[in-house]
Amino acid sequence: MVDYLVVGLVMIAIIVILLILSSGIRIIRPYEQGIYMRLGKFVRILNSGFNYVTPLISEVVKLDLRTQVLDVPRQEVITKDNSPTNVDAIIYTKVIDPKKAFFEVQNYRAATVYLAQTTLRSIIGDMELDEILSNRERINVHLRDVLDEATDKWGVRVENVEIREVDPAPKVKNAMEEQTSAERLRRAAILRADGEKKAAILTAEGSKRSRVLQAEGLRQSKILEAEGERMAIILQAQGEAQKLRILSVGASTLDSKALTVLSLDTFKALGMSPSTKYILPFELTKLVEGVSEYLGAGRTVPEREISHIEDVEKVVGKAEDILGPIPKPEDLRRDLSTIEEEMKKETKEVETITESARKEKKPL
Repeated sequence: MVDYLVVGLVMIAIIVILLILSSGIRIIRPYEQGIYMRLGKFVRILNSGFNYVTPLISEVVKLDLRTQVLDVPRQEVITKDNSPTNVDAIIYTKVIDPKKAFFEVQNYRAATVYLAQTTLRSIIGDMELDEILSNRERINVHLRDVLDEATDKWGVRVENVEIREVDPAPKVKNAMEEQTSAERLRRAAILRADGEKKAAILTAEGSKRSRVLQAEGLRQSKILEAEGERMAIILQAQGEAQKLRILSVGASTLDSKALTVLSLDTFKALGMSPSTKYILPFELTKLVEGVSEYLGAGRTVPEREISHIEDVEKVVGKAEDILGPIPKPEDLRRDLSTIEEEMKKETKEVETITESARKEKKPL
């Protein structure tokens, strides 16, 4: 009986000893580090993996080395222009020195959040509401620098700070909405007036250009019509001159009998008119002959023989002197080409003047 009792006691003692020895085993995860203290005194930092410490008299505190997200509670802040505003933020922190984070501050998480609250209230209080709404990035950078400098002695690094929401008071928000609406109405009115002004300018420029082009077209058409009339008159006059020249050349060889025949033909043509009839007495020729004899003119026509062109030119003169220079088709086309080039040049000048006026009026 005694032997069984002894064996039982020994077994219990072995189990207790094993439990005591196993209590000294500490497993540290890869993203953690441990603070090893023995009898209340710091011994060393335990790295990740298997670690063994003195049983019963040792204490190990594990610290997470991963980036942690801390939420800064929503708080009301009075801005520089006395506008109540609700602001909250998010802080990204990381423990870089576990010894300082454990021994220098009681709770580095709570300390960082409280410090962020007071710092955020101080920064927002020195800025106006419009500046806060338009400069969040600058506020984030400034707040991160301040917090990182303050938490450096705790072994904590502030990696980033983001202001999550800036919510003005309801009355301030309504006033901002009214201000935004009024500003948009003002911009719309300015844009509408500017559009109407530009439209009026473009309409005036178009009307001006249209009138200029119409006047230019009218002037050019009148020039062309006048030129055509001038050429028609010249050609008609030259044709009449040529007709007279031919008649003079042909009539130079006619005798009195031929003239009598032509006179009879003329009287015949007068009598062929359907609406008018001329009745001439036969003795009218004797009356004309008497008048001519009284004036000293004979009724006989001297007969001349003209057989060569030189003799005709001696009698009536040269054709160039009588008719003048006759324009050729090439000369007419060249004159028209010159007129068209002048028209194009004047049109380009008008377009250049219009474009210059438009560029001068654009900044308005």
